Amino acid sequence: MRAIVTGGAGFIGSHVVDALLARGDDVHVLDNLSSGSRENVAAKATLVERDIREPLQDVFAEARPEACFHLAAQADVRVSVQRPDYDADVNVLGTIRVLEASRGHGTRVVFSSTGGAIYGECEGPASEKRAREPFAPYGVSKLCGEEYIAMFNRLHETRHTSLRYANVYGPRQNPHGEAGVVAIFLGHLAEGKRPLIFGDGRQTRDYVYVGDVVRATLAGLDAEGAFNVGTGRETSVLELYDVCRAVAGLDLEPEFAPARLGELQRSVLDPELASRELGWRAEESIEDGVRATWESLLAADDKLSALPPAPE
Repeated sequence: MRAIVTGGAGFIGSHVVDALLARGDDVHVLDNLSSGSRENVAAKATLVERDIREPLQDVFAEARPEACFHLAAQADVRVSVQRPDYDADVNVLGTIRVLEASRGHGTRVVFSSTGGAIYGECEGPASEKRAREPFAPYGVSKLCGEEYIAMFNRLHETRHTSLRYANVYGPRQNPHGEAGVVAIFLGHLAEGKRPLIFGDGRQTRDYVYVGDVVRATLAGLDAEGAFNVGTGRETSVLELYDVCRAVAGLDLEPEFAPARLGELQRSVLDPELASRELGWRAEESIEDGVRATWESLLAADDKLSALPPAPE
């Protein structure tokens, strides 16, 4: 298969690229490298440095992709609050550019959306039928992208898919970034620093390992509609930190700061529709996933090699 992966130099996107290459697919990576890294892109993939807000027809005409995995995005909730115009420019107009470029090539698009940011506060595992009540511009822009996906399916008789990811974590996530609490916790532990927890730490999230997310993303080619990609299990921030410091073998107490305005207290996704329609279910335990992330972090930085290995 010929495929384009937008955001393919980033955290999730680079893992999707690796999975496609492992199948023997011809892969073009479209990334402006603003947050992604050239080092994440496998040598067998073709890297095209381009911003999704620019015209993309020439890239699609050259690659003639049968599939486009659209993962390029502005993914920081706090940035979306501070700069909602920029958030919409990337996540809404950029998605329209991708959809327009896909026309004429028979390209099926799998769009990376978000679950927690779209559903808002959850009383239990949220199904795809739940009311969508985003708390931040990021969730609104992703929801808008989903609506464009659905509209293209109606208007142009395409079969594009939206996947609502839970809180994705795993190797290659930036420990110095603004998103990804697992990577941030492990990055602080690796440097011998006490991580910061906002609020009382009892807020819960649905943490899903990147390897499981990649499997769901590839399975998205065989379906149409919107699907949750999560575990269906809640883990509090305090519980997550306990796993992180156990895996790291470093018993550092966290610091606490006041809760941030608008932060959700409970976010968890119901994965049953994906199980029925995509044949997908998350498999990695949070303990094994955090361990793999920690070991990857140590391997990526020579300065951290002297730290103790993760206990068995």
